[in-house]
Amino acid sequence: MSDLKNVKPLDDFNWDEFENGTSANVSKTDLEKAYDETLNKVTEHQVVEGTVISIDKKEVIVNIGYKSDGIIPASEFRYNPDLKVGDKVEVYVENQEDAKGQLVLSHKKARLSKSWERVNAALENEEVIQGYIKCRTKGGMIVDVFGIEAFLPGSQIDVHPIRDY
Repeated sequence: MSDLKNVKPLDDFNWDEFENGTSANVSKTDLEKAYDETLNKVTEHQVVEGTVISIDKKEVIVNIGYKSDGIIPASEFRYNPDLKVGDKVEVYVENQEDAKGQLVLSHKKARLSKSWERVNAALENEEVIQGYIKCRTKGGMIVDVFGIEAFLPGSQIDVHPIRDY
């Protein structure tokens, strides 16, 4: 809306043609094009940045510049107790409109997507990555790698399995 402060009214605008519906189609097309350019182009299954505009006990409302704001369950932000209005967060666009016309976003899926990108980049570059052991299973360990749970077979554990875990 701040872009409209410098807009000047047209001196040669014909209000009679406008009221009768006979105004030029070119101006209507231009108006629709200008309006469409003000909206963000959002595609589903895309990670975009948004701004937190409201925080509730159950949900966080995020604006991504689309025609409506998205609602994300507050449980997806449990790891970040310092989240406040105005913070920038990455969100995953699950659906542009649900049955209620609401934009469906997920912060958890955005973080997961970024984690998989990091894992795949490490694989392509043949880098060693670090993980944190979450628990021991019969055949090995469950390891947290960038927030993704992965199975580490006992045969792949360096030197010897840890007995006192």
